[in-house]
Amino acid sequence: MQQTLAQTEDVVLYAVEDGIATITMNRPAYHNAQNSQMTYALDDAFRRAAHDDAVKVIVLAGAGKHFSAGHDIGTPGRDIDVSFERQSLWYDHVNKEGGEFLYAREQEVYLGMCRRWRDLPKPTIAMVQGACVAGGLMLAWVCDLIVASDDAFFADPVVRMGIPGVEYFAHAYELNPRIAKEFLFLGERMNAQRAQQMGMLNRVVPREALHGTVQEMAAKIAAMPRLGLALTKQALNHVEELQGKRAAMDAAFAWHHFAHAHNELVSGDRLGGYDARKMAQSQRADVKDKESGS
Repeated sequence: MQQTLAQTEDVVLYAVEDGIATITMNRPAYHNAQNSQMTYALDDAFRRAAHDDAVKVIVLAGAGKHFSAGHDIGTPGRDIDVSFERQSLWYDHVNKEGGEFLYAREQEVYLGMCRRWRDLPKPTIAMVQGACVAGGLMLAWVCDLIVASDDAFFADPVVRMGIPGVEYFAHAYELNPRIAKEFLFLGERMNAQRAQQMGMLNRVVPREALHGTVQEMAAKIAAMPRLGLALTKQALNHVEELQGKRAAMDAAFAWHHFAHAHNELVSGDRLGGYDARKMAQSQRADVKDKESGS
């Protein structure tokens, strides 16, 4: 029997002012780890902003200390086995066996939704502070602009799980391929200053100036004609498609799920033995090693 989950908290906040819609991930106690409840709520919020003629530009934010620590792989609100009202034509993953379980789920909530948000015909700005890790990268990368605080950091450590990067595999488009290899092979944190140097970020500002900077940029964008913004975004996204972004992502998604299936066959665990705590510990160990010079 399929499970359903009632909305028990406002995991996503939504507000509109002066043509700017602000969508805020609101699980600060769990560093905005993305369970399905949050992902579907984000989808609802992006759809709401897209359909509102009063909205010219969209800001994506995370409440609390961190933008997003990634996919929820260990909080009490983890809901991987729960059915939601689906937004694509992919069938429900619940009660499916083997690799079909995650493949169907992630076609919907990760690859499918991220692609739809990226193609939304209004400019989007990610406002990033603190951690932007793994699944957090996906949410920032679908946005047209990324503005980060000077204490922000970025990482995709899932190669530790034997998995070739997160599902929305934009690494070689956000970074030079050689830098993307370093980013994935080492799994280390990249600070905001280097991320900007590598072309991933538009601006880096002190945390206290983050909100004001994003609002100022959003206000300038909101003064532009709606159709002009939509066509400009469509033209630039088209360039990425001509460069093979969609085809590359489809291939990486297939390899990602081969890795999940391999892990389950070898160890009985799709994530290669890593839960949220072990993954966080591995990241902290990397930071300590770097600080000690080892």
